[in-house]
Amino acid sequence: MLDKNGIARTIARELRDGYYVNLGIGIPTLVANFIPNGMEVQLQSENGLLGMGPFPWEGEEDPDLINAGKQTITTLPGSVFFDSAMSFGMIRAGKVDLTVLGAMEVSQKGDIANWKIPGKMVKGMGGAMDLVASARHIVVAMQHVNKAGESKLLPQCTLPLTGLACVQKVVTELGVFGFDDHGFVLLERAPGVGVEHIKTHTRGFLTAHGSEPEISWP
Repeated sequence: MLDKNGIARTIARELRDGYYVNLGIGIPTLVANFIPNGMEVQLQSENGLLGMGPFPWEGEEDPDLINAGKQTITTLPGSVFFDSAMSFGMIRAGKVDLTVLGAMEVSQKGDIANWKIPGKMVKGMGGAMDLVASARHIVVAMQHVNKAGESKLLPQCTLPLTGLACVQKVVTELGVFGFDDHGFVLLERAPGVGVEHIKTHTRGFLTAHGSEPEISWP
């Protein structure tokens, strides 16, 4: 199985030179640590920053430099700061090439629910709804099952939706999943994870042939 860093490292393969990328809260933020050497990627944060670097080393944190999830970050040469209105203007104008989001549920149609559980307090929607409506490529990074051991890859989402049919790829601790007209498609398996194990933990319709390769990195 993949740990959180393994999920992030797998998603980093989706990056392309020159991309403008927004990383959501949680596992997605770890993608910043796995940008391939020599690749120029601009990381954008909804709170008003373009040009984020990797997380700081312990003891080198600057409390005034944070991302949208209030984690301390670093900046790269040429980084710029601006207000959230301009930040969301960039997002809504389609300037973000790739967004990586966490999710509570993803449906086999590519719907995503990641902002609210009814009955629980939320501080606000954040930027997810703008991102799924505007980004050119949307990848979800999440655990395959919830704390109760129930699949988060479903025939249809049961929680309030963030976006409809917008997700192109999902990466979990069990593998990498795409979509076709029928539902989820298993593209790669996590090391040591069998197809039957993945099927058992996936409630949505899943196409898997048993010959999908294990995830590997250069």
